[in-house]
Amino acid sequence: MPNAVQKRSAAHVVKYADMFSAMGTEARLRIMQLLLSAHPEGLVVTEIQQELDIPNSTLSHHLDKLKAEDLVHVRRESTFLRYTANTEALREILQFLYAECCTRNKALKPEAIVQICK
Repeated sequence: MPNAVQKRSAAHVVKYADMFSAMGTEARLRIMQLLLSAHPEGLVVTEIQQELDIPNSTLSHHLDKLKAEDLVHVRRESTFLRYTANTEALREILQFLYAECCTRNKALKPEAIVQICK
């Protein structure tokens, strides 16, 4: 029978798998890159649409999927919706991915990861 730590770990795997799945299309990954480039202000939907040339109905679907997995935050500004990347959620995903490789088996050195991001 799984203990509490194993259950919590399994729940995290499911959560992060859903988050990766949400980013698993070219359009959604491009949206995330764009929102990160506009961090912390974010962008309104029309700016995202103009930048990525995604039809409004399709863009709405993609943004809803990212929001459902807590990868983006949205706030209303009069008649506009402004989206921002949820950098805390992205940090959690990266920590989850690199926890084992940077601690237990040293597959990647933490400095190598930081250099990739520079």
